[in-house]
Amino acid sequence: MLSKEKQAHVKAWQQSGLTKTGYCGQQGLNLKTFSRWCGQMRPLNASKAKLLPVEITPQAGVEESIRLKLPSGNQLELPAATTPQWLGALLRCLD
Repeated sequence: MLSKEKQAHVKAWQQSGLTKTGYCGQQGLNLKTFSRWCGQMRPLNASKAKLLPVEITPQAGVEESIRLKLPSGNQLELPAATTPQWLGALLRCLD
C-alpha cells in the first residue's frame, strides 16, 4: 500500500496535465520510482473505473466524431467511423 504522500503525488500528476517526466522534474522525483507508484495505484483506481454501454446517433448537419472526456480532464476526439474494437483496444491501453 502506498503512503498518503505518494498517493497524493500520483493524484496531483493525474490532474496536472503534465507528462510523468515533466511532473517528476518539477517535483524532484525519480521517474522510475514514480512510475512504480503509478502502477501500484492502478489496482486502487481499477475498481472505480466503469465502462457503460452507449449508443451513438448521428445528427444531420453536425460533423461526426466521438469525443471522450476522461476523469483527468483530458479529451480525445476520434472520427465517428472508429470501430468499437479499435476503441476498446485503446481504452484497455489507457487503463
